[in-house]
Amino acid sequence: MDTAPDFPTGELRITAPHRELLDQVLDKWSLDVLNELCERPCRFNDLRRAVPAVTQKSLTATLRRLERNGIVERVLLSTRPVAVEYRITPLGKTLRHPVEVLLEWAAAHLPEIERARDAFDEA
Repeated sequence: MDTAPDFPTGELRITAPHRELLDQVLDKWSLDVLNELCERPCRFNDLRRAVPAVTQKSLTATLRRLERNGIVERVLLSTRPVAVEYRITPLGKTLRHPVEVLLEWAAAHLPEIERARDAFDEA
């Protein structure tokens, strides 16, 4: 029951910069971090608690990648001691719709994908 049109030849062009960006935004931890930051700004330890499976090293690397790409900003808070808070940027907020579309696609096609996996594993 595929209702989506096929991509015409040559329309879907994924270049190295596109692939690198998508790999960084859709990696193992980025979506979990972005999901938290879409709700509210968070300090590092708040993110650690919200995503308990992530290691400190992986969370640090994920936040740096997202910050480097302009999707997350690191804000120094003038508290004593000085604290850091992470916030999603206006650019980062524009990711919400494309991610929702991918999630809708996954939900719509998951039964079909699971059947394909089962068939593959049985072969």
